Order: sequence, then structure tokens, then C-alpha cells
Amino acid sequence: MTSNAPGSFPHVPGPRVGPFAAALAAEVLVLDGGMSNQLESAGHDLSDELWSARLLAEQPEAITEAHLAYFEAGASVAITSSYQATFEGFAKRGIGRERAAELMSLSVELAVDAAVEAQARGITRPLLTAASVGPYGAMLADGSEYRGRYGLSGAELERFHRPRLEALAATHPDVLALETIPDTDEAEALLRAVRGLDVPAWLSYTVAGDRTRAGQPLEEAFALAADAEEIVAVGVNCCSPDDVDGAIETAVRVTGKPVVVYPNSGETWDASARAWTGRSTFTTEQVEGWRAAGARLIGGCCRVGPEAISAIAKSLG
Repeated sequence: MTSNAPGSFPHVPGPRVGPFAAALAAEVLVLDGGMSNQLESAGHDLSDELWSARLLAEQPEAITEAHLAYFEAGASVAITSSYQATFEGFAKRGIGRERAAELMSLSVELAVDAAVEAQARGITRPLLTAASVGPYGAMLADGSEYRGRYGLSGAELERFHRPRLEALAATHPDVLALETIPDTDEAEALLRAVRGLDVPAWLSYTVAGDRTRAGQPLEEAFALAADAEEIVAVGVNCCSPDDVDGAIETAVRVTGKPVVVYPNSGETWDASARAWTGRSTFTTEQVEGWRAAGARLIGGCCRVGPEAISAIAKSLG
């Protein structure tokens, strides 16, 4: 493990030097917000096991528009709609492996299309694409990505993730977003699965307090990625904004890598009522504190829309 003062980072390692590493070294990057809430706000029904990935086959233009809304709000990185896109999930809908791979590749292409359109509209900053790789529990569509410990071996998890990683990497995204990971077992499997793909990746846990959702200390969770050359950033997402400060401190101290953070709005999902409750606690003051603590990629997850991303971009600008 290595240790660095907040805000001071070594050369970003990676399997290849590309635009993402260059952009990350140059400035704090603004990520986008929640894909699902942006699609829902546009009137799309996502009450389906495939979630936003269903629109890859049915209404891909809606995904491009969602990405474009975030680019126009000030985001520099679009996270693709492939979070819940898996061979197994598509198979449940009668979609074969070849077509499933095409849809995963399409998720990257749509984000690139949105970047091209945004630049045609006058946006001059570099725009990047992060291919989302959600946890195994996302495919189950039963909330188990917030518990982890699926009862699978590390080898089984690696076999699940590797084919979809290969499909996404083949489309050459700027970075792979290994996101909303609930436990260290799955993180270890992903760290093995991502090797040799020649695409950098970030590893982001979903957490509660100072532990993963499965209850492991974040210090142990981040330590797994400290010496992984493929991992160019570590952090947290899909968590309360209140959990971010401690995670940044731990990630910087344990890994010395740039930190990625994109929490939820602070509202709480009521599964029985199928509704969000409470209010947003996401503030620009928090964002400024996260940057000061060492975060280099900052955005939002569930219930964080273009308006909030615009505020983040203005705060960091």
C-alpha cells in the first residue's frame, strides 16, 4: 500500500495511456448523474428487470438524449446504460449472446454519439465515456447488489463478469466503471476479470458508513486495488452523501490513487411503497469539500439529475 497527502497523486498507472488518464491528470472531472431518473423524467417506464438496459433494444435514442442532457449540464464523463446489461439478463428476454453483445457495444456507441452531438452544439471540453459494469446482484434485480454475498465462488463471479467486460472493452470506451460493488469477494473477482483488456478501470463500492454493504471495512476493500495496475481510481457510489468524506480519506490513504465519488441524492428508497422518501442532502459545499479531500471524479447516482450536475460543474469550475 502507498500513502499520499490529499490532493497529491502519483502518475496514474494503467494498461495504456489514453484520453482518460490524460484528463484525470489535468483536472477534476465531472461525472454525469443517474441514468434511470433522467430516463424516467422523460416519461420512460423502467419497471423491468433490465431497467434502463431495456431501452438499448427498444429506444436507444432515449439513452443518447439522456447522455446529452448531462453533457449540456456540465458533465465531462458519461456512464453508459450497461449497468444491468448482462448475457444472462438478456437471455431471460429471449435475446441471444450475439445480439446481447451488440447491445452492450451499443451502450458505448450511444454515449460516444451524445459526445459528438454535444461538441457539434458548441461544447469544447473533452468528453469521455465510462462503460458501466454493475454487480452480479444487479442482474438478479432483487436488491441483492446492496447486500452482496451471493453464495457464488470467486471463480463463478469472475466467469460471470469476464464476457461482458470483453464485450464492452471491444468497443473501446475511455474507462470501465466497475460500480456499485457491495463486497470484497466480488471486487476481487472483478480485479481478476479486468486484467488484459487494455482499458483502464475504476472500482467503486456501494457503502454504508465506513463499510461495504456486506460489512467489510473500507480500508480492506480499497487495499485490494492498491497495486492493481488496471485500476486508475477507487471510490464509492450509490450511497448517502454523508458517507463520502470518510471514504475519500480512506481511499487516498490506502491506495494513493485518484478517488471517484458519485453518491445518491440523500433520499431513501422505500421498497414496499416503491417510492423515494425524504429530501436531497446533496450540496455544493459538500462537493467542494470532496475535491479538497482528494476526489478527482465527482458526480451523482440515483436521484441526481442535470440540475445538480450543473451545480457541481459550476462549483468545480
